[in-house]
Amino acid sequence: MEDKITRRKLGKYFEITEKALNIVKKKIVKGKSKESKEIIDMVSNYLSDAKYFRDKKDFVNAFAALNYAHGWLDSGVRLGIFNVKDNKLFTVK
Repeated sequence: MEDKITRRKLGKYFEITEKALNIVKKKIVKGKSKESKEIIDMVSNYLSDAKYFRDKKDFVNAFAALNYAHGWLDSGVRLGIFNVKDNKLFTVK
């Protein structure tokens, strides 16, 4: 098992989180637009932070920001704000 955060590993997690973000933007539950906007904004901010840290070669903080971003997405799914069933990208019920 690789125990280092590499540019390649970061790239993989950027792809996963960006893909998941694009999916939830199309799967907002009716009546949850306010909540979904807040989550999408937070995810976007954490992705931006992750890119900043990656560009500074601070891979640890970049990886942490990516995990926060994806955690927000999973929370939105679990709280019923986004209607997704993909158990590979999200923690679904």
